[in-house]
Amino acid sequence: MKFSVTVILKKDVLDPQGKVVQNTLMNLGMDNLKSIRQGKFFEIEIDEKNQDIAQQKVDEMCKKLLVNLIIEEYKISKI
Repeated sequence: MKFSVTVILKKDVLDPQGKVVQNTLMNLGMDNLKSIRQGKFFEIEIDEKNQDIAQQKVDEMCKKLLVNLIIEEYKISKI
């Protein structure tokens, strides 16, 4: 079973990398760009037949290692 995990900084946390990307794109002539934030993406394949258990395991992975819960938020989707 495959899942995708998208991790982004919480809205109140400054995103210096996203700001650099935004400024660079604007310097390349993309003047209508309002904002951009950078994040992380994980594709996780887990050997589990039960979808609820598999999603719980992926959520546990996020909480234990993949996501800094103080400054980041995440979304899990089944692929």
